[in-house]
Parts: sequence; structure tokens; C-alpha cells
Amino acid sequence: MTTLVLCVDRANDIGRKTGLSTPVVGWEAVRSLVTDVGLADPEDSSVNCLLAALRTTRELRDEREDAEIAVISGTSDSAVGADRAVARQLDDLAERYDVESAVVVIDSAEDERLVPVVESRFRVDAVDRVVVRQAHDIESTYYLLKQFLGDEELRSTILVPLGVGLLLVPLLLVQFTPAVAMAGLAALMGAVLLYKGLAIDEFLSDAPDQVRDALYSGQVSVVTYAVAAGLAIVGLFLGALSIRTPGVGGSEEVLVPSLLFVYHSVPWLALAALTASAGRLLDELIGSERVSTSYMNLPFGVVAIGLVVRGFAGFLLERQGELANLELLGRLALTPVQRLAMFIVAGIVVSVVGVRISASVSDETLDDVVDAPRENES
Repeated sequence: MTTLVLCVDRANDIGRKTGLSTPVVGWEAVRSLVTDVGLADPEDSSVNCLLAALRTTRELRDEREDAEIAVISGTSDSAVGADRAVARQLDDLAERYDVESAVVVIDSAEDERLVPVVESRFRVDAVDRVVVRQAHDIESTYYLLKQFLGDEELRSTILVPLGVGLLLVPLLLVQFTPAVAMAGLAALMGAVLLYKGLAIDEFLSDAPDQVRDALYSGQVSVVTYAVAAGLAIVGLFLGALSIRTPGVGGSEEVLVPSLLFVYHSVPWLALAALTASAGRLLDELIGSERVSTSYMNLPFGVVAIGLVVRGFAGFLLERQGELANLELLGRLALTPVQRLAMFIVAGIVVSVVGVRISASVSDETLDDVVDAPRENES
């Protein structure tokens, strides 16, 4: 032969489970050995190693190369004894066969330690490492780690943020306390994980193309989105100013400033959402004859939610003494409960009106669709 395909088993799992002595040489002998090992322990990775050796032998023979397969194992309880047993089996194969080169097939990091022993007897042309996909052994971690390091996308996703975080640790520890440094590092790693997990990078990469397509297609929503962003910024700014300005009661608790922020920013945020949804609705009206019910419901839902949220925030602030009682038409003063009820009723009314309008529009669209075939028939 010219090439010897060697399946190496340092722990002697094959011999211990089948009761056979090694070396086992020959295609038919190894095929029978696969069946014996599989019946003895179907979960043993040695079965996959033997099958990989058989496949390698077949591929070499298909290339018109004189190849033979052999299985060797360590028949000793000690590591040194197992290596010497493998060495003796290699010497036996060298005496019996005229081998020019060898291909070593292994399935664990422990078996890989025998590669130098094989190299001392034969010229090793290749080493085939078999990793079982369903394996949960810790010994397969070595090969999985090598595959991970060979994947460029995984390296940039995990190793780069981890390296940046480790570089920031000494800088944060110099400037801040250990607790603050660890909190900042945890926040950074959490932001990176959310950035990849929510596919924000893909959204940002596609955003310029989407904006360009929207501008070229003449969509109204491009302008309304810009207006909505401006209104949202105004709302957030006014909400922040309301926190900085002390209220009537001068309370410095966390709850009251939060309610003040919500109370002053919600109208502007609702107006921003209403503007954006109106632009999307106009695009649907211009681009198609039928409008989805969800696009019709969205503006009314935004206004209703804004009214309800502002009503509850105003109710809590009035109870705290941060807002004066509301006077209706300059005469009738409303209590906090009446004020809250007014906002809730207004929100429900707006929502019901939106549902009715959406239902009427969808009914008209359905009638048009039904009447169209009749007109074509006539």
C-alpha cells in the first residue's frame, strides 16, 4: 500500500467495549467493527471516528490511490502504557505493510497526543479531527473553539466588544470606584448585546437606502417623520425643563418630577406620533385605493392614549398640589376626580370614533370590491 488511514483510540474504548484486540486492518474488518461498537454503545464518538476513517479510505481509493485502513488503540490503564502499546502496534504495521504515508483520524484532544508517535514511524500527510455535532463532552470544546475563532462574523460580534470592555476596565478603575466601574462595564456589554440581539446594526445599515428610496419615490411620510422627530424633541425638552423648575409644593421626590415630565411632554409626544401616523396614512391613500384598518385606527389610538396618560398624570399632580384646579369656562372648577373622568371619557370617545370611521371605510372598500366584478360582467 502507499497510504495507511489510521483510526487512533488512545483510551481503548473500542477494545474495552467489543472485546477485540487491535490493530484491526482491512475494509471489511473495520466495517464489522463499526457495527460492534455501535451496538455496544450507540452514543460513543468512536463510531463516528471509524466511519470517518472508512470515508477517507474510500475517497483515496476513488482517486486511484492504494490505501488501507487500520484501527489502533492503547491497551493499558496508564497513559505511558497506552502510548507504548500504540507504538508497538505501529511497529507491527510497519513490518507487515510497505507504508509511504499515513492519514490520522482522531475524535478527541486526548487522541491527538498520539500524532507525534505516529509521525515517528510514518510520514503523516493529514490529520482528520472528527467533531460530533450533538456531542456535549467538554473535550470537544477545543475543536469548537477553533471553529469559532475561524468564523470572522462571530469574532467581530463577540471578541471585539469583549476586548474593548477589558481595555476599559483599568481606565474605569483609575477614575471611579470598583462598583461604578463594574456597573459601567456591565452597561456597555448590555448595550452591545442589545445592539446585536435587536438587529440594530442591520437597521442602521439599511436606513440610508430606505431614506433614499423614500425621497426618490416622493413619500409624504418622510416629511412627517422629520416633523414628528422635531415635535418629540420639543416634548422631551419641555418635560426636562418642568423637572428643573420647582413645583408649587417644592417636592424633591423622584415620583413627582417623573409625573411632571410625563404631564408636560405627553401632548407633544402624542402630536409627534399623530403626525407620523398621518403621514403614513397619506402614503397609503396616495399609493393604493384601499387603506388598511390599522392605519385608520392608529391616529385615533395615539390621541386617546395621550389623553388618558395626561389625565392620570394631572390627577396625581393635583393630589400632590403641583397643579391648580382646572376651571371650565372660567366659572366651574373641576375636582381632580372630575378632571380625570373628563380625560378618560374623552379618550374613550376618540377611540370609539376611530373604530367607527375605520369600520365605515372598510365597509365602503368591501362594497367597491364586490361591485367591481358585477360592473365587469355587465
